[in-house]
Amino acid sequence: MNRATREPLPGGPLVLAVSGRPGPPPLRFETADGGRRLLRQGERPLMLGRLLDEDHCCRELHLRRLDGYRSPLPPVRSAAMLSPGNWLHRYASWLEDAADGPLYDGRWSLTVRSSFAPGIWTEDLVTEWPDGRLELLCGGGWHGVVPLRRLSPPDAPRVKAYRKHAREGTLAPVLAASHGERPARLSPGRARQRAALEAGYADTMAWLPYEETHTDLWPFPGTPATWEDLAARAMFECPRD
Repeated sequence: MNRATREPLPGGPLVLAVSGRPGPPPLRFETADGGRRLLRQGERPLMLGRLLDEDHCCRELHLRRLDGYRSPLPPVRSAAMLSPGNWLHRYASWLEDAADGPLYDGRWSLTVRSSFAPGIWTEDLVTEWPDGRLELLCGGGWHGVVPLRRLSPPDAPRVKAYRKHAREGTLAPVLAASHGERPARLSPGRARQRAALEAGYADTMAWLPYEETHTDLWPFPGTPATWEDLAARAMFECPRD
């Protein structure tokens, strides 16, 4: 599998320059007419969504998730949390090696965040399974977290172990790709501009921030009727709890 070129910025993100992976990637969002959305991993559908009032400022995305998600990262054991090394480079290596990951050609930024906008891990964390509803506000999108697996019970041994690591400050970072906080592919125009300027001002440009954009939505390989048939089978497979 092609390796990415790493471009660490002082005090900033780690940028992965990915080439030789034209896409679509195995883990990807697809779109069809009528506000239809599909998250798939390879040929396996993971989440179907329908955007209502697509032409209005405030919209709702109704979604249903399915079992079968495979994380592109391996499980992080307790011993690894106690001696982590550089999380950015470790996660970058795992993403590069993942057979079912999201990377495709372009520049991707990975950033460690220690603070978040209010609500991301509380009211904007979708705890219900399998259904959910996201309110997309005008101009701001939606910045919460949608788990792709059922959440473990609060008293599960794994959760207790994670709580202990959180209290001790050794919990591994969460890799998140939310609507507003996703690991972002750098826009081609900005990437070309930076490449040209770096020819003469490499040291200076290394300190400048990258302009980020969202990951692509890929066209759904079928008609809206095909999407509706897939949604109907998902409803049969995973009836409302």
